[in-house]
Amino acid sequence: MTTTDQPAEQTAVATDLQDERLRRSSGLRGTVDAQVRRIKDGDLGVLPVVAGLVVIWGVLQALNPIFLSSANLVNLTLECASVGIIALGVVFMLLVGQIDLSVGSVSGLSSAIVAILFVDKGLPVVVAIVAAVLAGAVVGFAYSLMFNRFGVPSFVITLAGLLGFLGLQLYLLGAQGSINLPFDSGLVKFAQLWFVPPWLSYVLVVLAAGGLLVTGLAHSRKRAAAGLSHRGLTDLGVRSAVLLLLLGFVVFYLNQTRGVGWMFVLFVGLVLVMHYLLSRTKWGRSVYAVGGNVEAARRAGINVRLVYTSCFMLCTSFAALGGVLAAARLAAANQSSGGGDVNLNAIAAAVIGGTSLFGGRGTAFAALLGVLVIQSISSGLTLLSLDSSFRFMVTGAVLMLAVALDSAARRTRASSGRA
Repeated sequence: MTTTDQPAEQTAVATDLQDERLRRSSGLRGTVDAQVRRIKDGDLGVLPVVAGLVVIWGVLQALNPIFLSSANLVNLTLECASVGIIALGVVFMLLVGQIDLSVGSVSGLSSAIVAILFVDKGLPVVVAIVAAVLAGAVVGFAYSLMFNRFGVPSFVITLAGLLGFLGLQLYLLGAQGSINLPFDSGLVKFAQLWFVPPWLSYVLVVLAAGGLLVTGLAHSRKRAAAGLSHRGLTDLGVRSAVLLLLLGFVVFYLNQTRGVGWMFVLFVGLVLVMHYLLSRTKWGRSVYAVGGNVEAARRAGINVRLVYTSCFMLCTSFAALGGVLAAARLAAANQSSGGGDVNLNAIAAAVIGGTSLFGGRGTAFAALLGVLVIQSISSGLTLLSLDSSFRFMVTGAVLMLAVALDSAARRTRASSGRA
């Protein structure tokens, strides 16, 4: 460690110790004070995107009262699922300081694969889905080989993949250009017609709040045993109660019409699983370490190549799964599947949701929050009868604002010694 690095590290340690004293001395109030201090130091977390989402919803509701209706929000959640799952994969690439420009093409290729195997070849739909996702994983593995062994930048690798897999998708679909999926198939029903029964949706809410409390207690006890700062029982109880009330209201409101779609439940479930892996496992800590400082991670004994490989494969696998769900939502795979703005929206959602372009900062919830912002803009402007030109401009402005906030927060953290 150089001499210039020591003051920053000492400042960060002192701030963490001060946060710990605040939590232990004042319970819930101390936790709030510690969080306020972190915000002042530039650690904004999901606060900007949540505030932005509230503003967007308020403006769109004022312009069109239909926007926040239960029926429109149900459609909004269903539209979020496929792009959100693709964005979830992009989050992992950004966390390690890389980028994947081919997620749209990989999703389009997977939609073509599932349609050909299921419709043309007559294979069971489960087999077709597994084959499509495995194809995506193979693509990610090939990317990682090029990156790890030959040092080709991920930007160039995935740009080549964008072009190559788009061509392969067109080749597989052939002259017909489109393959319709049967409306009575389980895959299409899952994406369009299957909703969680009201009673079960409330059970899932209770399980979510209870799971937050149980995992929080286990994590807190583990940190306490190691002599580290930890959340108290009151703090954890309040967080779980707030989650219970918030999710309960959301489910109640959506149940006024069709309810919560199983496809959206799948998306949220994947977000929760990935959040657990990132925040509670050694692999997750390795991902953040590599994204924060790859050389320091290598010297700490982390298998950097394996971390890169896992993130490449997760990204393309989620892109493939998202493509399958998008085809199911449309009940068809065609030459435009995965094209248009799918690629841009998935990457923008990850960034808008709070994942840093500089690597090492962000959570799995970035995909959920970011895609909610993008789809809210799309839905709201559609209700206002405005064409896609306005949607692109507004989304671009929001993306620029998100990156500007991230850059400003990064400079603040650097100046306060918490970068």
